[in-house]
Amino acid sequence: MTTDAYFEELTGALRAADVPEEQIDRTVAELRGHLAETGTAPEEEFGPAARFAARLGGLAPAPGEPDGAAEHWTWTADLFNDRRMLAVHGDQGWEVESLDAVGRFVCRRVPGAALAWEYRREVITDRRRARVLEELEPEGWELCGEWLTYGYFKRPKAATTGPEGGLEALPARPRGWLFLSRRGKALLVVWALAVLACLTVALSGLGLPGYTIALFGFSYAISMTYMTKKGRVHADRAATGSDGN
Repeated sequence: MTTDAYFEELTGALRAADVPEEQIDRTVAELRGHLAETGTAPEEEFGPAARFAARLGGLAPAPGEPDGAAEHWTWTADLFNDRRMLAVHGDQGWEVESLDAVGRFVCRRVPGAALAWEYRREVITDRRRARVLEELEPEGWELCGEWLTYGYFKRPKAATTGPEGGLEALPARPRGWLFLSRRGKALLVVWALAVLACLTVALSGLGLPGYTIALFGFSYAISMTYMTKKGRVHADRAATGSDGN
């Protein structure tokens, strides 16, 4: 990509993020001056234009706007439903900043400067991590969180749709925070029945012997293993384009 093409893409992405025109001109002039001093190529110095634009405009409040104006929301979904809900919420301008310790998506959205986001999930074990990052980062994908063996990546839709990736009207923040698929709900019922069985034994006067604790741990392990394995199958099918859903 030539320098002019790079800055044309950068300018378009910043406009989609509602960055003021004066700030765009000043930023581009400063970046061009920096490249003239260093003699490096823009993509080598700053990374992919779309991702760099998101860091400059889409991931921060507009100039002079306090960070307190940003909306914050945390939610979660099971492994059968997470990609669908990420697509829904990404179209509403919610940017995933991270995943917390229990696997919830920590999001923010800045009114007046929100972008539509797209997401993808990949298996990133130690052996796959370097290869996955090498393949996705040049396309503007940024790792925004990890859970179990999965990595979640984001990029502003402006990277592929141009100015249409910006948002003018934002829907209200969803009231819920837990989005379970039918299979996820079924597993939750199984887990709840196992817990109830443990409590029944404990309250029957027999105490809480080690086998009831083992039953609790075993039922939870089965649930998590099933969710992880099925989620991996769906991830692999999506990667090969053979997902039947």
